[in-house]
Amino acid sequence: MISNIQPNIVRTPERVAEISYFSDLCNGDTQYLSVMDNERRSTFAHCGEIVLKAEQLGYSNILLPSSYTVGQDVLGFASAIAPQTSTINMLTAIRCGEIHPPMLARAIASLDHLLKGRLTINIINSDLPGIKEDAAFRYRRCAEIIEILKQAWTQERIQHKGELYQFDLPADPARPYQQNGGPLLYFGGTSDGAREVCAQYCDMFLMWPETEEMLYSNIQDLSKRAARYGRKIDFGLRVHVIVRETETEARAYAKKLMSKFDAVRGALIKGRMQDSWSLGVQRQTLVREMADSEGYAEPHLWTDIGKARSGAGGCLVGNPDQILNKLNRYMDMGFRSFIFSGYPLMDEAGYFARYVLSKLPNVSMPVYQNRRSAQQPVTPLTTKPLK
Repeated sequence: MISNIQPNIVRTPERVAEISYFSDLCNGDTQYLSVMDNERRSTFAHCGEIVLKAEQLGYSNILLPSSYTVGQDVLGFASAIAPQTSTINMLTAIRCGEIHPPMLARAIASLDHLLKGRLTINIINSDLPGIKEDAAFRYRRCAEIIEILKQAWTQERIQHKGELYQFDLPADPARPYQQNGGPLLYFGGTSDGAREVCAQYCDMFLMWPETEEMLYSNIQDLSKRAARYGRKIDFGLRVHVIVRETETEARAYAKKLMSKFDAVRGALIKGRMQDSWSLGVQRQTLVREMADSEGYAEPHLWTDIGKARSGAGGCLVGNPDQILNKLNRYMDMGFRSFIFSGYPLMDEAGYFARYVLSKLPNVSMPVYQNRRSAQQPVTPLTTKPLK
């Protein structure tokens, strides 16, 4: 049994959680793992339907992922779906280096205004499509871009003098709707460089499913790193879920997902993703190698799902009480955000909402962290006098 994390280590000591879901902008929604589903393409209609369904069911946030695959541009999709939503936040994945930093700051600020403060940002620090980059270079670029974003959102001018970027220009065009720091920054990564970037600059460290001991070790490590910068951060878990009335039904559905699995096809699908080679994916493979003959690395953590997809390779499987107990254990460790998904996405969103969602202390992190208030901010896109 893991001892509870000390409440003062995480930024949010209260036992609350942001309950989020996942939309399929990267073309992976399916009924059977390793089988591409022509009926669930990553079209605007399908991905938009997932967002609207998640909002209707009561999820507080939704991850809009980014990868150079058959799918959609994140900022374009988020801007188009924003006016159709009213309560759900959007965790929009941004790949550092793809957009000139001041223009990225302005694009994010514009989207934040469209959503009236319902925006969170998932910072992605990986190779740009078609380019193999030095890891140390990527971390330097990522850190400088985050510094520029923060200046644009909080200062009168962007005055950055770094190794890669040098700017001195007005910040007004990039002023976001959210105050007290602008949109919250979520970040994931396993290497030392990635952890240092998150500890120094970001608000939420996202993890993929591992054993409880491994997850708890990550929380301790990142908390210590953040403390060296005089900061505290929160922790989130990106994980799949299968919940049914009985554990037998849930485990049977997990087997059904794998009933048409083809190892060669699964490897091909995984290899298309830009993170398929990353240290994080290697750790997901390590956890899978620790599993029993049915793919369970520990009670209710099923890992076979990682055989046919990159990224998060674990799935919580069980009845409502078992899943709730697992999530409570995670919250006791210090997790304050969960990003769920399942196959097919629409169906599993409904199951989780029916059996578990209402029993969790679900909050909006931008509201909880005082980034979004009921009063409209004074910015050039709202009421600030123009000169």
